[in-house]
Amino acid sequence: MKEVRVRFAPSPTGPLHIGGVRTALYNYLFARKHHGKFLLRIEDTDQTRFVPGAENYIIESLQWSGIQFDEGVHIGGPYAPYRQSDRKEMYHQYAMQLINNETAYYAFDTPEELEALRKDFESRKETFQYGPQTRMGLRNSLTLSENDVKTLLEAGEHYVIRVRIPDHETIVVQDLIRGLVSVDSHLLDDKVLYKSDGMPTYHLANVVDDYLMKISHVIRGEEWLPSAPLHVLLYRYFGWEADMPEFAHLPLLLKPDGNGKLSKRDGDRLGFPVFPLRWTDPKSGEVSSGYRESGYLPEAFINMLALLGWNPGTEQEILSMDELIELFSIDRVGKSGSKFDPEKAKWFNHHYLSALPDEKIAGLLGKILIDKGIDATPVLILSVCPLIKERANLIPDLWEQSWFFFTPPVSYDEKVVQKFWKPETPALLNRISDLLKKQDDFSTDALDIAIKSFIHDNELGMGLVMNTLRLVLVGGSFGPGVAAIISVLGKKEAQSRIEKAIAYLGN
Repeated sequence: MKEVRVRFAPSPTGPLHIGGVRTALYNYLFARKHHGKFLLRIEDTDQTRFVPGAENYIIESLQWSGIQFDEGVHIGGPYAPYRQSDRKEMYHQYAMQLINNETAYYAFDTPEELEALRKDFESRKETFQYGPQTRMGLRNSLTLSENDVKTLLEAGEHYVIRVRIPDHETIVVQDLIRGLVSVDSHLLDDKVLYKSDGMPTYHLANVVDDYLMKISHVIRGEEWLPSAPLHVLLYRYFGWEADMPEFAHLPLLLKPDGNGKLSKRDGDRLGFPVFPLRWTDPKSGEVSSGYRESGYLPEAFINMLALLGWNPGTEQEILSMDELIELFSIDRVGKSGSKFDPEKAKWFNHHYLSALPDEKIAGLLGKILIDKGIDATPVLILSVCPLIKERANLIPDLWEQSWFFFTPPVSYDEKVVQKFWKPETPALLNRISDLLKKQDDFSTDALDIAIKSFIHDNELGMGLVMNTLRLVLVGGSFGPGVAAIISVLGKKEAQSRIEKAIAYLGN
């Protein structure tokens, strides 16, 4: 088997969709599994769709995700440059090679002429296609004399170079996921390969670069499957069939209801991110949320994406990057689309977040506190972490589950007050405050025993006392165990909150 060399080749036309990250991930896993090379190539031949900042966004997104490259636009390599606009001078010779072997031709038709043809076909309820059935009636080097073509080129006439699709030939694509795919060439059109502005189109640049960069496998999205017959044809036209890569076209990511492809436009409209990082559109200023900023860990994000279209053949769902590399194989990638489940994404993140050491949770929570201008000691932050990490799905949940440890409540849940606050409550709370004052051991276990003994000895209702204590400590009926809350707050702060609640609610 020749050396495995795969590439991820996005266009810098906007933010990187999570489907693109999954494509990069599968290429990365495949390369690492087979001890091959993985490169990042930026395909920016369509300058009209170029979006400033998109290339850097792509690189940052993949770096955050933990997907590493061996060669690429950002790190260089033996086949540099890896940005197609930096390679444009070389594509002309390959376009001319096709012209010379008569597998491509010059076309001088104007956009207006082509539009008129489309409308004419539409009026007859037909679809115009520039190809074997129509090209001999159009303005191109197949119908013009050699002198006329030369004159037009010397005059600087606008032209494109089109591939010459054979008439009624079966073109076969061997796909590693879908098996044998056969297409009749009459269904294909004579795609533009090169434009007179000196820029190749995707099809020419893609095939040329894959050949020159010795790409062994092209693993890309299903949306490129219709282009595969043309690419196979180009390998034949160039005489590169022996070096043609193997193809694998990945299934689509579908909306949660399974109704259609999960698109960039779905974004926050469906209530969850579809981009790895937050993206601000440079033209409109519109902001789209990202997984990083929404509080997902990259390990959880990658684990979730890996299982959308591929399965390890076992029931195991939690898989590290190393485990994914070891288990990954193309033959376990499915053909049908995979429904994206936003709740499952949170489930993955909850697992990874709750499995972090308390010290790392403290680092995450500490950053949130700094952003909120809250000065808390490292000891306090660390003591809170084991109480909240099982309750958090996303990083921002760490604050939602712990704010009351760092700032006392300024209001109290009215429903909880109505249910548990009785005329005798202030006196009861004063007695509990005295109990805390006398307590030397402020560990959670010791406090739990002391409070429950007090309840039992005074024949009080467990629910009434515990829920009332929780109310005055945090402002409602949420949070970890009452004894644990008191232990973390400490004697002075717990008594202070009891006193404030009596003063506020006692009236």
